[in-house]
Amino acid sequence: MRCVVANWKMNLASEEARAFCEDLLGRCTPGAGTEVGIAPPFTLLHLVSDLVRPRGFQVFGQNGHAEAKGAFTGEISMPQLRDAGCSGVLLGHSERRQFFGETDGALAKKVKAAWQWDLLPLLCIGETLDQRDAGQTLEVLRQQLSILAETGPGPLWVAYEPVWAIGTGRRAEAAQVLEAHAFIRSELKRHRAHAERGVPSLYVATETPESFPELLTIPEVAGGLVGGASLDPRKFAELVRQAG
Repeated sequence: MRCVVANWKMNLASEEARAFCEDLLGRCTPGAGTEVGIAPPFTLLHLVSDLVRPRGFQVFGQNGHAEAKGAFTGEISMPQLRDAGCSGVLLGHSERRQFFGETDGALAKKVKAAWQWDLLPLLCIGETLDQRDAGQTLEVLRQQLSILAETGPGPLWVAYEPVWAIGTGRRAEAAQVLEAHAFIRSELKRHRAHAERGVPSLYVATETPESFPELLTIPEVAGGLVGGASLDPRKFAELVRQAG
């Protein structure tokens, strides 16, 4: 199975989102064996869901709280994501870890909460520049995936993000991507026995239609969680076509 998910981050307003979806739907629909999702800002979830879910796209929240309700100003709960039309939720993105102090302990609770409300967690993991240069890549990935020992089994996607290759002028080579994804697969197998084959492993980067085909040739890489290119319906539609 191939997977392509658009992460819009804190971009687009309602009319821009509507225009994007209408353009995208005129260019592509998910094919057999390909899962395609969009993770818009919370304010756009209802709009995007109404437009794209009837055509076979999934909608993801960009974050979700572990509690179903309560005095948590500025947060959004898993049942609220379900109510807005989501079928999944991004958890542990590097920006959430870096700027909002998201911890592995908190993510374990969020993964279980997502399952409770029938949402698919897309768990993001990856190492920083300092960790890469210190030779700690595999240890960091091991630690971030260790929350699966606490959560137990359930539907899951994993996305590997080499944080050290963002804005540094450095690029993750194919051999480095393969090493990380092969290690992720071994850890999934350790935590989930034979069920690990049902967990697609995505790559997080600024992928473009020019670079995506090469990425898809790397063993164990099931697709991508796409940032900048996902804001252009023409480019994102081409990524969907390449994954199909």
